[in-house]
Amino acid sequence: MSTAETPAQRLARNFSELLQELRVAQAGVQILFAFLLAVAFTEAYAEQPFGLRMLHLVTVLLATVSSALLIAPAVWHRVLFRQGRRVDILRRANLFALWGVGFLAAAMTGTVLLIAEVAVGGPVAIVIGVVAALMFATLWFVFPRLFDHDTGGAD
Repeated sequence: MSTAETPAQRLARNFSELLQELRVAQAGVQILFAFLLAVAFTEAYAEQPFGLRMLHLVTVLLATVSSALLIAPAVWHRVLFRQGRRVDILRRANLFALWGVGFLAAAMTGTVLLIAEVAVGGPVAIVIGVVAALMFATLWFVFPRLFDHDTGGAD
């Protein structure tokens, strides 16, 4: 008895896997977003230098864009699922997921830089921010590319 998937089953599985992956990223960006929002309502926030408040704002905006990109595929599915557009949704959702985690990495790097600036300031804070950015880029985007040459896996 053959256990091969039909194209429709494969598409449904791929979409289900994508939504599961997005749930992980969405939880992370939502927790980060809540933290960043809370910071703006502390007494010490107004006393911070303009540059630090702008870094905070940019980081909030990065988290906002990430959230929008990561949530969009689920919304698209809800809006378009009865139109038989799952292939189109999956293709675009994959791109949005990658962009979404890219913006999440930038928001997390901004958060690390923000905290490092408050904790130690100056060049050390910048080095910490750069190390965070390199870590995300390496773990999330460089390492997976090293596996591109492995053709033994299933999709």
